[in-house]
Amino acid sequence: MRRRRPCSQSIDVRETDHIVKKIGFLSFGHWSDSPHSQVRTASDALLQSIELAVAAEEVGVDGAYFRVHHFAQQLGSPFPLLAAVGARTNRIEIGTAVIDMRYENPFYMVEDAGAADLIAGGRLQLGISRGSPEQVIDGFRHFGYAPAEGETDADMARRHTDVFLDLLEGKGFAEPNPRPMFPNPPGLLRVEPYSEGLRDRIWWGSGSNDTSVWAAQKGMNMQTSTLKFDESGEPLHLQQRKQIEVYREAWTEAGHTREPRVSVSRSIFALVDDRDRAYFGGGRQESDQIGYIDENTRAIFGRSYAAEPDVLIEQLAEDEAIAAADTLLITVPNQLGVEYNAHALESIVKYVAPGLGWR
Repeated sequence: MRRRRPCSQSIDVRETDHIVKKIGFLSFGHWSDSPHSQVRTASDALLQSIELAVAAEEVGVDGAYFRVHHFAQQLGSPFPLLAAVGARTNRIEIGTAVIDMRYENPFYMVEDAGAADLIAGGRLQLGISRGSPEQVIDGFRHFGYAPAEGETDADMARRHTDVFLDLLEGKGFAEPNPRPMFPNPPGLLRVEPYSEGLRDRIWWGSGSNDTSVWAAQKGMNMQTSTLKFDESGEPLHLQQRKQIEVYREAWTEAGHTREPRVSVSRSIFALVDDRDRAYFGGGRQESDQIGYIDENTRAIFGRSYAAEPDVLIEQLAEDEAIAAADTLLITVPNQLGVEYNAHALESIVKYVAPGLGWR
């Protein structure tokens, strides 16, 4: 790991295994009729998500990622949004972190994902997982899905994922109608539209070492967020660094030939003007927190970072999970509006990333 000293003129960058990193934003897409919110309606949330992706691309950010929550005043149906972002941008990666697979029909999802990826020119980076604690009890049942006998809801999510991954291979499986409306190509038919390469751009949101191993075995990239099951009592960044190591070892053992990708999410704010100091300079959560995401699962929630750029560089250089990942997703307070969030992202790209050797 490299270390730095803040100084008034420049900051020396020392060698590290991972230097250049992709930097993306992660938005939950909240809306609220609060007088302090600049995102008052679902329409505001969707349209501003598109505009933020455009603005982020303009300031040099590499990725626009969106969280998916059902039964909440947040983004819930990702594919129309991803397709719209793809049509409005040219370079930026477009993704989710994550889609809850308990709610998904894998066949319909392959069609939607393929279409969005083709519109975006092959820039989709689709994060999927079992999902987080819900707003309602067993919400997936309202969508028509229930675990099979002997299955848990997590088992069902992984079963849906297995089908989804198989379909993304693009192999024919459906017997053609001998008297179709339109002529069929020869052989069995696959789900269309097919987007070549999308299978390699699927990520699994992993909250534990065991699920990171499963993701590696399935040939998915890995996302790890600002919370994780507390498996050792160590700080979050150390647990995640070990999780990444376990994932990469499992990837190698599985015999995959391509290089896997790993992202970590963090809440980071560079204090460069009076707005930043007013919003985030009054003291943030500067240490990890322990809590329970259900009655049996103890989790560790990561700290936030808010400081002058030279201090941020020092702090982030100590985060071993960020050092081990190739992609950093910065969570954004989307209710503060597009202009402020674009400014906050540009501050990271302009004042922090170069000092850490990420640019």
